[in-house]
Amino acid sequence: MLRLLTPADFHQMPWKNGAGRTTEIAVYPPGATLDAFLWRVSVADVERDGPFSRFPGIDRTIVLLEGGGMRLRSGRSDTRVTTRFAPKNLSGDDAIECKLVAGPCRDLNAMFRRGHARGSVAVARDGGMEFAPSFHRLAFAAVGPHECSLPGHPSVRLEEGHALLVAASGSGNGEGPLATRPLATGAVALVVSIDYP
Repeated sequence: MLRLLTPADFHQMPWKNGAGRTTEIAVYPPGATLDAFLWRVSVADVERDGPFSRFPGIDRTIVLLEGGGMRLRSGRSDTRVTTRFAPKNLSGDDAIECKLVAGPCRDLNAMFRRGHARGSVAVARDGGMEFAPSFHRLAFAAVGPHECSLPGHPSVRLEEGHALLVAASGSGNGEGPLATRPLATGAVALVVSIDYP
């Protein structure tokens, strides 16, 4: 199954702790609450210093999209998220304090419920990339347009800010490799791959 997601399909909502706003691109199961999702992909606008929402039992990957970035401190880690399109892994169990480096920024968040879903975030640029089959894949055109193709399906053009959700049919992950190709100089796509234990 392929589903093109445009900003009209996204869900604007407050952060779990109410300290900011996020744009939910996709969540599974569809319509799942913040306490019940197996995975979730969203874009957050971070406008001021302060605490991140805690998500016990969740593994997080954060990717800086715009702005100077931030420094994330917890009792056991100090993570600088200052390079665009460089995924950083965090634990939702930790109480994290955010300090902006140079004003507001925007980041992509991919969250996976530990023990129920595992995922990764890859960056596709330049000549494009091909991604092995998995139960769910989500390609997000972070900068510029992209073309996505899957064996047996027509190619799909992703405009900047749009996403493509690929779900395996039946009980397997036999949809074949997902190829992404940038259609403009400097275009960048983020591809989230999710499997289940």
